[in-house]
Amino acid sequence: MARIFGVILIILGTLGLAYQGFTMVTNDKVAEAGPIQVRADREHYVWVPPVVSAVAIAGGAALLVLGGRKRV
Repeated sequence: MARIFGVILIILGTLGLAYQGFTMVTNDKVAEAGPIQVRADREHYVWVPPVVSAVAIAGGAALLVLGGRKRV
């Protein structure tokens, strides 16, 4: 289980370093007048700091190395 989580962390960390963020779209209410509502799609950019990505890669590598050991 630790190895799978380690691989996932390494993949997410690598993607974070490559793209440094992602865009998400929200549907916000702009105006409301009685029964009429005006809604708009707005894009928000979420920035992922490179330090967070590097920590994810390091943590994933540690899980791969330490997760493979058998406990006695």
